[in-house]
Amino acid sequence: MEAILYICHGSRVKQAADEAVAFIQKVMQKVDAPIQEIGFLELAEPSIAESFERCVNKGATTIIAVPILLLTAAHAKEDIPEEIAHLQSRFPKIELKFGKPIGVHKKMIEILLERIKETSIPIKQNASVLLVGRGSSDPDVKRDLTTIGKLLEQKSFVKQVQVCFLTAAEPSFEQALERLRQDEVEQIFVIPYLFFTGILMKKIEKTIQKIKREHGPDYILCDYLGYHPIIEDILYEQISELQNQK
Repeated sequence: MEAILYICHGSRVKQAADEAVAFIQKVMQKVDAPIQEIGFLELAEPSIAESFERCVNKGATTIIAVPILLLTAAHAKEDIPEEIAHLQSRFPKIELKFGKPIGVHKKMIEILLERIKETSIPIKQNASVLLVGRGSSDPDVKRDLTTIGKLLEQKSFVKQVQVCFLTAAEPSFEQALERLRQDEVEQIFVIPYLFFTGILMKKIEKTIQKIKREHGPDYILCDYLGYHPIIEDILYEQISELQNQK
């Protein structure tokens, strides 16, 4: 019997975990699988181990583990595989299949364009976009977000798209803002490349509010990505491919 195990990051902010669960429940409605469970890597419950065991107890013989992550970093390369490998050692008869983070996907650009458009603010001639990622010491994260920024630049009507990070990578959010000020950009659309609200989103909001009280260009804070229907479709396609994998 086949089971889908959706693995979310988790957050100290309850709203973030609630958003994740509500989103996964929508994906579950599209997926044809007799067993579907949600587990959190950290900071929320149930844990990956608890949800894995639920799948087994319900009769799963195959478990498809799907990480609900935007970019490929340590969580996808190390933390989740190590946890799943440990669980498989306890249940050696279970067949495992692994999904992958969304990564560089052209459909994600449609969400970014939507986030700019929904501000209803006319784009000025020398406007820029600042794409703000969570950040990681893994160089693949910087590479992938930079590629996404370039794809957005090609499809948008802004002069340039720059990327920055909130933790563990450069340029930092503050460094990128300072660079744009020095470039005398008169309008900046800030897009948080985040799934959910939380401590990092609040940091962005606080920084932008502070800047708005000072003199300078227009800073427009767009909404974070959220769990968009396009992301539902991407996950559904990935799960379908794994289900058909022999």
